[in-house]
Amino acid sequence: MSRHGKVLVAMSGGIDSTVVALMLHEQGYEVIGITMKTWDYAASGGSKKETGCCNLDSFNDARASAVHHGFPHYVLDIREEFGDFVIENFVDEYIAGRTPNPCVMCNTHIKWRALLKRANAIDCEFMATGHYAKTREENGRFLISKAVDETKDQSYVLWGLQQDLLSRTLLPLGDYRKTDIRQMAHDFGYPELAKKSESYEICFVPDNDYRGFLKRNVDGLEERLTGGNFTDKHGKILGTHKGYPFYTIGQRKGLDITFGKPVFVTEIDPINNIVVLGEEDDLLKSSMYVSKLNFIKYAGIDDGMEATVKIRYRDSGTNGILYNDPSGIKVDFFNQAKGVAPGQSAVFYEGDDVIGGGIIQRRDNANLQ
Repeated sequence: MSRHGKVLVAMSGGIDSTVVALMLHEQGYEVIGITMKTWDYAASGGSKKETGCCNLDSFNDARASAVHHGFPHYVLDIREEFGDFVIENFVDEYIAGRTPNPCVMCNTHIKWRALLKRANAIDCEFMATGHYAKTREENGRFLISKAVDETKDQSYVLWGLQQDLLSRTLLPLGDYRKTDIRQMAHDFGYPELAKKSESYEICFVPDNDYRGFLKRNVDGLEERLTGGNFTDKHGKILGTHKGYPFYTIGQRKGLDITFGKPVFVTEIDPINNIVVLGEEDDLLKSSMYVSKLNFIKYAGIDDGMEATVKIRYRDSGTNGILYNDPSGIKVDFFNQAKGVAPGQSAVFYEGDDVIGGGIIQRRDNANLQ
């Protein structure tokens, strides 16, 4: 009988999830390791081998550490579940002129639900992952807050986790810095893990060429999108582009058009196949609308609540005021935010705590995209 209960640990074979499993095992939990296969990269026609969580070497690394420390390990094939939702959403969002965040969608709708299903099947009280964030219970709700190591904090990508998932989730790395975890890996006898490089790629686009992925996975995409125009904000035609899904808000490089000064993608009009170009100041927005919400710290918000709002993973955050709106939440920024992109996640913070989050739908008075 374990001292702390039975925990299902998501193990990718990387340093963070391996240290989590070994740490909990050492603390007296009954650990069961599980590695989820989300994607068969060879099926996408990409030019590089599988990497990250879909790498056979990573599966073997996860299993080897489990066997060495005497706890079971299983591989769970969730490619069908993953593909049906995450990849279809990824493609659909680009076709709609938005910029998706597949890691958020995967965490919210696939990985944690798959973990919970298997945890229930084998009577595990808890689930654990190698994400850098903290969880706690307060006032009857289960909360997420920023990790001690803000350079590694991943609370932004966890805003979609609902209360039933958070109530069963352990995030042991939230109280540690990455340097601590590397030292732990060394102390556990895995010096090679301490030196292992990290992957920041989308698991199903390991060559980082999302445009190539779209071309390979959307029939007739290029033919359907030829002849689209670059315009300025007044509608003046500036040139032709390669297809609006191949551009993102804030993009400066790879436009294949020159003006003697930097220009940026400021708007994407999927209906008319138009990509609007402008100056850096044109990326500044004073407000935005967020829908598909999930609340964590509170069951909802009161109009006029102040929050720090992150609009991308590496964003330091912009302070603003939140208002309930028929479409979800309206955010009015104190200072204009740069590069607000429909399709990306907006996450609201109160100090280090995640109030909740959602998907950016539109900016200012722009047409709903």
